[in-house]
Amino acid sequence: MKFNMKIKDFAAADTNVAAGLYHFVVTMSDNTQCRLIFTKNPDWKLIGVNRLLTVPCPICRRDYYCNCMSKYAEAFEREVLDKELISSVL
Repeated sequence: MKFNMKIKDFAAADTNVAAGLYHFVVTMSDNTQCRLIFTKNPDWKLIGVNRLLTVPCPICRRDYYCNCMSKYAEAFEREVLDKELISSVL
């Protein structure tokens, strides 16, 4: 299955400015929620993607933990940085 969902909502969840870590909660177009973990040293870089267990995974349809979203980390990072979503919530 091709994963082509877009980010519908982007919200800051947690920040640790001293360590340069920022957590964001993302809602996708199909209402799947993910936590994106970014670091800023000095450029933004996505270092982790975790699916929140609100709905089954849209890729493998599992109700429990899976690593499917990690495969699309580059696409998430590109969309967040291209749309400048981080600066809109910080």
